[in-house]
Amino acid sequence: MERFFKLKQNGTTVGREVIAGLTTFFAMAYIIAVNPKLLAESGMEWGAVFLATIISAIIGTLVMGLVANVPYAQAPGMGLNAFFVYTVCFTLGFTWKQALSMVFICGLINIVITVTKIRKYIIKAIPRSLQNAIGGGIGIFVAYLGLLNVGIISFDSGVPALATLNQPSFWLFLIGLALTIILLVCKVKGAILIGIVATALIGIPMGVTITDASETVSFVEACKQLPSTFGAIFTREGLPSLFTDLAKIPLVLITIFSFSVSDTFDTIGTFIGTGRRTGIFSDEDEKAMENTPGFKSKMDKALFADATATSIGAIFGTSNTTTYVESAAGIGAGGRTGLTSVVVAICFAISAFLATFVSAIPFAATAPALVVVGIMMMSAFKEIEWTDFDEAVPAFFAGIFMALCYSISYGIAAGFVFYCITKICKKQAKEIHPILWVVTALFILNFVLLAII
Repeated sequence: MERFFKLKQNGTTVGREVIAGLTTFFAMAYIIAVNPKLLAESGMEWGAVFLATIISAIIGTLVMGLVANVPYAQAPGMGLNAFFVYTVCFTLGFTWKQALSMVFICGLINIVITVTKIRKYIIKAIPRSLQNAIGGGIGIFVAYLGLLNVGIISFDSGVPALATLNQPSFWLFLIGLALTIILLVCKVKGAILIGIVATALIGIPMGVTITDASETVSFVEACKQLPSTFGAIFTREGLPSLFTDLAKIPLVLITIFSFSVSDTFDTIGTFIGTGRRTGIFSDEDEKAMENTPGFKSKMDKALFADATATSIGAIFGTSNTTTYVESAAGIGAGGRTGLTSVVVAICFAISAFLATFVSAIPFAATAPALVVVGIMMMSAFKEIEWTDFDEAVPAFFAGIFMALCYSISYGIAAGFVFYCITKICKKQAKEIHPILWVVTALFILNFVLLAII
């Protein structure tokens, strides 16, 4: 195990990696119950999506851990699944089989741009100041995600505000947050995981940690439903149906493009935000492999693992599978190698039989972990020269818009756009990398197309 995962080289231990894996899993386990519930609205079988969610998470996370040896977990992405149901199926009128087919094609596109190393070149083209802004922005986004998950930020009045603290879940969250912070300040090993477990246990007498079996089916029933989605994209109602109506082909292409842009930059943002400062993706590693053919660096392998997971998930019957920003929780707990990912994959496999119990862990227990990890990640902001207005403007938009727009890719887009604007105004357009010009133009095109459809 030491030789395979290179634990000592990465400054970690088996125990630390296991704790990190458990931390990441519990921080993202909500997807097991949420994704089937959401996709079922499009007409898919709950049990089929339940298994497809777990299978895609296991395969994608194992590839990430065993091939790339990095501590990232994958699963169907929130936001992308909502786009799948409410925009593609409900608004645009595509069937869920057609939507899955577009997700499959999106995965193939991501594989192509990964194999050709376009995605890695995009990462290299991003200025260091923006990389730091993305890192800090991911921190704000992760913390904000935790606050939204537990509902302590209210939008009832039309503007964000602190919710009235009249629900047990809010008090449980505050107890868990205080407990986790105390454990971290006292430098207790496994503080974040201990915080999650302890908060969940405290939530039992408070009536927050409960088991709701009304929206689940047994493992056997789920297995019987899986054939309804597995391989559905290869039927007549799947891939072939996308191109039978010539009038709809432009709309199909626009939708695939939107899927791909969001998927690609969510992943890039997560890798930059969590991997650079922790040394998971080092500059030395990338420079050493710069002129080496094939996939040799961690970044190459991690990007490829992420790209293949989307197409695999579509085959089984779920929306875009992506690298989870909640992986930051495990990284914050000390995860540095693929062993963390293997632990997460094992937990997902076990959850197929214990879904009711896993889903009993409330958001109030996992949200504190996301908040404290977000605090840790905001240290990236200190590397930005905030007194230089030209540097501060794009950094601000890249860092803040992720949370405000609830989208990593939109935050990156805002940062790119304002970076180009500031450079043009200073007559330094030549300093903008050609790839950055192209990507910024694609982001603008994506916004225009989304406005049209």
